[in-house]
Amino acid sequence: MTRAGHAELARVVRDHAGRLAAALVHLVGDFSAAEDLVQDAIEAALAHWPVEGIPDRPDAWLYAVARRRGLDVLRRESRHRQKLALVAWPAEPLPDDRLRLIFTCCHPALPRSAQVALTLRVVCGLTTAQIAKAFLVPESTVGQRITRAKRKISDAGIPYRIPADDELRDRLGVVLAVIYLLFNEGYLSSGGQQAQSRDLADDAEFLAALLHLLMPTEPEVAGLLALIRLHRARRAARFDEDDEIIQLQHQDRSRWDHDAIADASRLIGRAAALRRPGPCQLQAAIVACHAEAERWEDTDWTQIVVLYDMLLHLAPTPVTRLHRAIALRYVTGPAAALREVDALSDDLGDYHLFHATRAELLRDLGHADRARAADERALTLTANPAERSLLRQRLSWA
Repeated sequence: MTRAGHAELARVVRDHAGRLAAALVHLVGDFSAAEDLVQDAIEAALAHWPVEGIPDRPDAWLYAVARRRGLDVLRRESRHRQKLALVAWPAEPLPDDRLRLIFTCCHPALPRSAQVALTLRVVCGLTTAQIAKAFLVPESTVGQRITRAKRKISDAGIPYRIPADDELRDRLGVVLAVIYLLFNEGYLSSGGQQAQSRDLADDAEFLAALLHLLMPTEPEVAGLLALIRLHRARRAARFDEDDEIIQLQHQDRSRWDHDAIADASRLIGRAAALRRPGPCQLQAAIVACHAEAERWEDTDWTQIVVLYDMLLHLAPTPVTRLHRAIALRYVTGPAAALREVDALSDDLGDYHLFHATRAELLRDLGHADRARAADERALTLTANPAERSLLRQRLSWA
């Protein structure tokens, strides 16, 4: 099988893994058993499909394997016979139960960090390494969180369901975080195989839209959906034909989806009318400032800095402070922005965008050697092929 064929195989497996897991949890009622069955089915697919080809109904193929492996377990564990004997391939395609599974993984009995890590691993199919990259923590830490969370779900008998209305809001913050992290991974992949994954981005937008249907009066849900749609509205202009990144200031804005931008702006307006501001709404408003500017020169950087100040009041994270400093560069100049960035060195020393941002500011200030060192450090910290190519170009120009 060619390299392209292997990439397509991996994409198909990833696309169906989350749905398969959700359907199996729904059917067998056991989180750990369902995940084991999913992994068995994926291993079988990776062994057979390179030789036999991807089947016309990969979801049916994976489910049939999972069911067969489950029945094998039954023969050894007769106490599960009645439950698993009910598993039968449905006449219709697998229902998309991922939202229900997300809420199960985000049960308040689990620590917040474990909720997000488990959901990204089990529901969204991200690797432990990808999740660690998103959290800026060691891979071993993520692995431990996931293991403990799965054990807790099984031992506590946490139910597989969407919570009652009075429970939804308690879990909402984590669910929003998971969907946004899934989108980020699709928007700009942390792995080294591809620059972006439109399938993951599609999944994130679908789940956000599904959540918006479930909670139509929750402004943060509308904010997340608007944020995702605003980013996706620019997708046609983000990469060239060689999959090289086109930075925002150089993008052809006529290729942006202006209908999607207008729809997202209306979502932001309806959310704002509910007078319950939150981080997703503010991030969407920031992206809207970029999306609604006819030219790069028309960007309202002062308004963007104000919005970042509001966001820091609600969610004071180092990455948000870094993004504020990037905007500050266009309001008060690179020297002030560099002071803000350098103050984040302890928190973001292993984050490639911290060093890439420093490099741009240092270059603006005429410190070519220090800028080159910062770009070289950034290059060691990202595996994304498009980001690596951009950094190499900058180093070649220096």
